[in-house]
Amino acid sequence: MKYQITRSISIDERHITVEFVRAEGPGGQNVNKVSSAVDLRFDLAGAHAAGEIPDAVTDRFVTLAGRRLNNDGVMIIKAQRFRSQERNRDDALERLFELIRQASVAPVVRKETKPSYGSKQRRLEDKRANKQTKSGRRPVRHDD
Repeated sequence: MKYQITRSISIDERHITVEFVRAEGPGGQNVNKVSSAVDLRFDLAGAHAAGEIPDAVTDRFVTLAGRRLNNDGVMIIKAQRFRSQERNRDDALERLFELIRQASVAPVVRKETKPSYGSKQRRLEDKRANKQTKSGRRPVRHDD
């Protein structure tokens, strides 16, 4: 099965591993007895090698993933927000897909522009006004 993330990016399920573990924190008997938390592992290196994720997207994904990505190119997402396995699994997958969607958007490159004639004139006029203001603060000299 393939997960369609964007129009051009789809990931094979073999690059995603889901493991159910016990959740941490408060929750009483449910936490102590039921493995409802999800450890999702995404093999970015494998998906990139298979040609499912382009180079530019992979580079941006590595930056966005940060510490969640280990040295082997595997990203680990832990989801334990909900009490059921299914909802935690869906939550972890959606977080992964959203990260890939963010990485697939190329940043807009800023084009350097020159200041307009009017902005140059306004800047010079402001400088002249500032000069007049400051010259008025000088002590008055009385020449004999």
